[in-house]
Amino acid sequence: MTSDHVGLSPDALWRARRTTAFAMFALVVLVAFESFAVTTVMPQVADVLDGRTLYAFAFAGPLATGVVGMVVAGAWSDRRGPAAPFAAGVVLFVVGLLVAGSATHMGVLVAGRLAQGLGGGVVNVTLLVAVARAYPPVLHPRVFAWFSTAWVLPSVVGPSLAGVVADLAGWRWVFLGVAVLVVPAAVPLLTTVRGLAASPDDGPATRPGTAPDDARRRVGWSVLVAVAVLALNLAAPLDPPWAQLAAGAAVVVAVAAVRPLLPRGTLRARAGLPSVIVTRMLVSGAFFGAQVYVPYLFVDRDGWGTTASGLGLSAAALAWSAASVAQGRLGSRLVSRTAVRIGTVLVLVGVALATGATALGLPAWAVVVAWTACGAGMGVGSSRLNVLLLGWSSPQDQGRNSAANSIADAVGAALALALTGVVFVAAGGDAGYEGPGPFVGAFLLTALLALGAALVAPRVGVPPTERQEEGLPSGTASASAPST
Repeated sequence: MTSDHVGLSPDALWRARRTTAFAMFALVVLVAFESFAVTTVMPQVADVLDGRTLYAFAFAGPLATGVVGMVVAGAWSDRRGPAAPFAAGVVLFVVGLLVAGSATHMGVLVAGRLAQGLGGGVVNVTLLVAVARAYPPVLHPRVFAWFSTAWVLPSVVGPSLAGVVADLAGWRWVFLGVAVLVVPAAVPLLTTVRGLAASPDDGPATRPGTAPDDARRRVGWSVLVAVAVLALNLAAPLDPPWAQLAAGAAVVVAVAAVRPLLPRGTLRARAGLPSVIVTRMLVSGAFFGAQVYVPYLFVDRDGWGTTASGLGLSAAALAWSAASVAQGRLGSRLVSRTAVRIGTVLVLVGVALATGATALGLPAWAVVVAWTACGAGMGVGSSRLNVLLLGWSSPQDQGRNSAANSIADAVGAALALALTGVVFVAAGGDAGYEGPGPFVGAFLLTALLALGAALVAPRVGVPPTERQEEGLPSGTASASAPST
């Protein structure tokens, strides 16, 4: 927080920072709309541009390049503050939207999505850092509830509006329209983040893991992660067994490369911050890896149009927002680790039900109900994972750990999307609907990831900021905070 707000009560500080909250809210609304809109229209885009084999790539690609942006933004924000990386991220995001919206080939659209993902990764981390700098821990649940609430309007009108825009003006305006609106939404927030200093410490170069050489190594590892994920996507069209062999090799490289970018013990799910990160990775992979196939199922199997196919996404997003608001109002009455347990179990139940409903050929409404449960689980769990992340972070490591959190989010979803793409194509999904097999395979893979998240969730622990609220003595914790 800036010095002029020190000593204010939480309510007074919230009022003083309302402009910042409104600006963040507007930007997240646009990002949310773009997410829902692209997911809704992508089946149509894949058909028009003859790019069914690159369908998963169009989603996994930007997540992969986003990892590079997150690593750069984390170190940059810690050393210089979030203003410059935020501006750079917005520019890249807009350029990517413009390229995608003007594409005449699926490969060009994917290239635009890669640039969009790079910029989005930077923006994602700088927003988290801005929250950490501008608000005290007691207000973090309320801020993250606002973030989730910012998905309410897009979740209600986004899929349908995207379908209407695609039908009346063409799918290109789903990308171009967002590009036009992002700039005026970002300018007020840029003015605010300029007043947020770098992390308050003795100097970033004196801390282990933030020296320039280490920052360059982390960027190198992030590039390797992105290359491995992109290679995994390109393996999908290969003939068996080459597709499976290439996919396996790419997964091994991606996991090995992401390890230095995450807190120590993350891949072993050590209690505390590492388990927060790995839970984020698994639950994001489960949810987003399956979500892109929900409207695709409705279009291919049920013959729904672009507008109607967004129904499942709208229901899940509404449940996400409602559950997030509920957890925000409960505050300390709902312990964060309990919320994470509830959320991961709901996601597991929802994905499992969607898998069963698809395999049995049940009506589309059954899949919608299942996916609504998934959305509720994400609403309860994801907000509290953010709270736990900041609770386990010192002021000096907020940028670095926020980057690790976003990296886990992106890598989990990107790997899941790439692997489901391999499964989907191998089962004949690129040839049009000939049975539920490709969709069942994709859903089943993500159900396994959801199971992993539910098993790891109890290890997220109680950070120092919640120990007194849960009745633990100040020197006691269910997990220690590891170094990163």
